Amino acid sequence: MIQPKKIKKTDSNLLQITWDNDNVTEITMETLREKCPCVSCQGETVLFSSYIPIKNVFKPAGFYEIEKIDKVGNYAIQITWKDKHNTGIYSWEYLMGINEKG
Repeated sequence: MIQPKKIKKTDSNLLQITWDNDNVTEITMETLREKCPCVSCQGETVLFSSYIPIKNVFKPAGFYEIEKIDKVGNYAIQITWKDKHNTGIYSWEYLMGINEKG
């Protein structure tokens, strides 16, 4: 399994991940936040019941700004945004997929 060697926020407002195979993933803060994998942001379907989040056009202060990043085991990171949203767990595979899909 590919693991990150380094994760940093760049001066150009990107999250840059250098993987242990020396590939580099760069994701804009906007894309990273819009692709937050949590139920509140993406919704979910369990059995025959679905939750579809309402997309709000209003973005509070700090919506696209990272406050901190915590490692979750050996498979993911959890991002706390400056607006205090922190429910998304971004796995390594998910982060690589965001890079491919834009």
